[in-house]
Amino acid sequence: MTPLSSQSRPIRVSLAIALMGAAVAHAHFQELIPSTDIVDAASGNALTLEMRFTHPMEGGPLMAMGEPVQVGVLSPGGREDLKSSLREQVIDGKGTYRLDYRIKQPGDYVFYLEPAPYWEQAERAMIVHYTKVVVDAFGAEEGWDSDVGLPVEIEPLVRPYGLWAGNLFQGIVKRDGKPVPFAEVEVEWRNDGSITPPADPYITQVIKADANGVFSYAMPRAGWWGFAALLEGDEPMKNPDGEQVPVELGALIWIYTREMR
Repeated sequence: MTPLSSQSRPIRVSLAIALMGAAVAHAHFQELIPSTDIVDAASGNALTLEMRFTHPMEGGPLMAMGEPVQVGVLSPGGREDLKSSLREQVIDGKGTYRLDYRIKQPGDYVFYLEPAPYWEQAERAMIVHYTKVVVDAFGAEEGWDSDVGLPVEIEPLVRPYGLWAGNLFQGIVKRDGKPVPFAEVEVEWRNDGSITPPADPYITQVIKADANGVFSYAMPRAGWWGFAALLEGDEPMKNPDGEQVPVELGALIWIYTREMR
């Protein structure tokens, strides 16, 4: 395998040749899914956001989430800490989180999540996926491209709501506020059970950003799409056994598309 730069290489531990035929480790995605991406008079001003760590195209399994480090929203009213609104819910024996939020005024609401680091034994790495999703409220359509200021982040170049299936989404992969050249981006559709991937490469789409950190992807089906730019952490982190191990940093954004009918 050709080595990638340390800025854009996702952390994957190679299996020994003797383990030929072993299952491929599929992509992890931190989900941050609102009950709607567009709030209007018909939907009302109440939102529920679900937080799960899983394999969205495969429909699971769930990985247990620890208590998030931070969760919040950038809105017309400024930055709001929502951690006190978190509610843990156990699904299939695994911890997940949710929160209820009430929209206060028209504008775009950029919800964001920093989960607790997750120890992935198979990859011998800690995983931290900084995740965000944008909800438009009452047609204001302002603020959707605001950066949260996360260590790694995707800045949308296309308004991330009001999209049809087949539309092209573009974003800039950033680290410490600066574009990451040639970053690798994994893409998965949140499967509703209607699609069975015919082979492993269909589960996770893989694209690379250009020299300016810009990537593009045309979403072929209606539903939620996750974009995850995976970068290597600068510093190792202790795993649950106290060992210093590499860190996979993920910059994630979720986008919803609808069929044109």
